[in-house]
Amino acid sequence: MHGVWGNRWTFILAATGSAVGLGNIWKFPYITGENGGGAFVLVYLVCIALIGIPIMIAEVLLGRRGRMSPINSMHFVTAEANLNKAWTGIGWMGVLAGLFIMSFYSVVAGWALHYVVTLASGVFEGTTAEEAGKQFSDLLANPTMLMLWHTLFAGMTAIIVAAGVTRGLAAVAKILMPFLFLSLFILLGYGVAKGDIAAGADFLFAFRFDKLSAEAVLEALGHAFFTLSLGMGAIMAYGAYMPAHASLAKTVITVGILDTFVALIAGMAIFPIVFANPSIEPGAGPGLLFVSLPIAFGNMPGGLIFGTLFFVLVSVAAWSSAVSLIEPGVAWLVESKKLNRLNATFIFAGIAWLLGISALLSFNVLSDFTPLYLFNRTPFDFLDFITAQIMLPLGGLFIAIFVGWLMSRKILVKEMDAETHPLFDIWLIILRFVSPVLVAVVMIFALYKILFSS
Repeated sequence: MHGVWGNRWTFILAATGSAVGLGNIWKFPYITGENGGGAFVLVYLVCIALIGIPIMIAEVLLGRRGRMSPINSMHFVTAEANLNKAWTGIGWMGVLAGLFIMSFYSVVAGWALHYVVTLASGVFEGTTAEEAGKQFSDLLANPTMLMLWHTLFAGMTAIIVAAGVTRGLAAVAKILMPFLFLSLFILLGYGVAKGDIAAGADFLFAFRFDKLSAEAVLEALGHAFFTLSLGMGAIMAYGAYMPAHASLAKTVITVGILDTFVALIAGMAIFPIVFANPSIEPGAGPGLLFVSLPIAFGNMPGGLIFGTLFFVLVSVAAWSSAVSLIEPGVAWLVESKKLNRLNATFIFAGIAWLLGISALLSFNVLSDFTPLYLFNRTPFDFLDFITAQIMLPLGGLFIAIFVGWLMSRKILVKEMDAETHPLFDIWLIILRFVSPVLVAVVMIFALYKILFSS
């Protein structure tokens, strides 16, 4: 029997867990501060309304309509609409994207697990910038250590998925997400007490329209799409477990609000700590997480305790996202190949783990391996590029076109329970005419920037 979430809030917590990942904790806060603060947040919220929410509703709708894995759900809705079987490629591409993302995401999440241990052990107490930088570079140069953490994280993820919808995915949602929110508020309190809260708030929320360039708007568009885990099959798979009576639009909007809320609270927890240490650059990108913050925590009262909690938070956010990356493929193996869930998880997580080995070796043994067939990229960079810049945007674009233009209005109304609701037509217009154009713009700009910029 196909699993179903116990209630609407279980789906909300699970989908929020999928959406809240490493990008919320480090990427959103620093791109916000660097691109105009409050002005960027305003544009980002508009982008969430025009891209994120409409396409997420469409993806959940496909999953709930099909009540199967993304591949089989797309088979069902394609046959129901009497369309060419090629449209089932949306499901296949989503499952493949999840597999690819899991392979390198597990490597980065392994870094966070490593930092839980190093912060707790006191390594960063009184550390300097040079020492913190060396700690991170030494980790990347050590394939054995990277393999250990990559394997541990992949195993943690597989255990949850193998346990099933109710005992695994739902249980994680109900336990990990409240823990994540609690940890965020504890760290926020620490940032207020020990950090420079005024400087942090100014960096994130002051309206600096002079920094809101056209490129910043495109950054907001791109992040609004990627932050909700769209186009990778995860949300479609979770939609298949959604109770039939739950309000689809209200549920998805709640997920979007929670995802944005977590990102903003994370920023308010991080940047007061960053600004309390004048030597740290707030726009340091990934280095902010693994170099700058350990310096800050290592030189603040109680910093090692709260730094450890911070990296536990990062690991939990990554874990809740990773579970959703392999669930679509596992669900397909269970449905179509009649495997039991344990074996299906072992196979799919095992393939992701093997791919991840090439990703972790990209930082050491294979750092100079950039062949033409990988677009002159290391395996890690190639996996990131092919998913973030091609597969996910294409998935979101095709979902918008399929639901907006090819599914019957009668089915959409039934799934949305919106026969006379005025917002239904607004959603459909945005999904048809606005969302696909904006996703295409993001994709074309990103590809141009990567392939042709010096």
